[in-house]
Amino acid sequence: MTELAAVKAALRTQAVETPSWAYGNSGTRFKVFAQAGVPRDPFEKLDDAAKVHEFTGAAPTVALHIPWDRVEDYAALAAHAEKRGVRIGAINSNTFQDDDYKLGSICHPDAAVRRKAVGHLLECVDIMDATGSRDLKLWFADGTNYPGQDDIRSRQDRLAEGLAEVYERLGEGQRMLLEYKLFEPAFYSTDVPDWGTAYAHCLKLGEKAQVVVDTGHHAPGTNIEFIVATLLREGKLGGFDFNSRFYADDDLMVGAADPFQLFRIMYEVVRGGGFTSDVAFMLDQCHNIEAKIPAIIRSVMNVQEATAKALLVDGSALAAAQGSGDVLEANAVLMDAYNTDVRPLLREVREESGLDPEPLKAYRASGWGEKVVAERVGGQQAGWGA
Repeated sequence: MTELAAVKAALRTQAVETPSWAYGNSGTRFKVFAQAGVPRDPFEKLDDAAKVHEFTGAAPTVALHIPWDRVEDYAALAAHAEKRGVRIGAINSNTFQDDDYKLGSICHPDAAVRRKAVGHLLECVDIMDATGSRDLKLWFADGTNYPGQDDIRSRQDRLAEGLAEVYERLGEGQRMLLEYKLFEPAFYSTDVPDWGTAYAHCLKLGEKAQVVVDTGHHAPGTNIEFIVATLLREGKLGGFDFNSRFYADDDLMVGAADPFQLFRIMYEVVRGGGFTSDVAFMLDQCHNIEAKIPAIIRSVMNVQEATAKALLVDGSALAAAQGSGDVLEANAVLMDAYNTDVRPLLREVREESGLDPEPLKAYRASGWGEKVVAERVGGQQAGWGA
């Protein structure tokens, strides 16, 4: 197999999970902006997600968020997904939208609140059993706003105890993915603020526990690709939440603010074998002012382009330059790959896979957007918290 053929073969295997909540209404911290044609329930979210996969060929799974995507029959929801040509992916828990969680959830000082939070996480595992999902995604808004508000060490003990109970409930082939976030909504101390804290808990829990890297959850200047390389080296990188940011956690379209960073991250994924392992690649975005399905298609394409460039890095030339200490040449090898226009290559890959070479144009020509605007009239649109 030629080098180019190998790159094409790798690109054809790429899968980017889309989030159910990205198809619903969302907004800034000040206003949620409604759009016509937005899904009214999880079944309609899956219908839209199926369109993304239909035109990209690279989005076969859809992440759910509980209770936003709660239904009476999860097996029926999974069957609906299969009929549409997609599958249910990660189950994301929600322990941050309940009045009881004002002072935390799994780390709360009140044992009754902790019990409620753990009960929800166990419910999410039950849903995984019903949908055939592999991954339980955990993000906690837990933390404190003021010095002395609670005991920092005790909160870590509570976190470890709760995670251990949920970990023991996982079935064969299921995983726990622990996400971290620098700050917000806890502004003094956050209980899982960085990859080191998440890694320490996952290491103690066992092989089924791995770390999730959200690309928007870092301080400015953080070398995210170093974190990716380290977690891959340790076998503890479970997945990504792809997005982009300018300030804090904006959840903008992946690659929008710094496409070079996305390339650098994907190079470390390729270099560390993460592209051919069980690392889950998921979008975690909210489309507030842009049309949702086209934005998600564009985001999948952005990940594909960064991956294609990463696969085109001349590894032999890079290793030779690094080994000889030729700093400029080593950098030039990376930049040559990054500066390659991979769009013609990806068009070829799509055509060879029986897809339209231009996913966005094909979607717009399909009439799906106009169809759902006409049909989805009445009822309650899905959105944050629904």
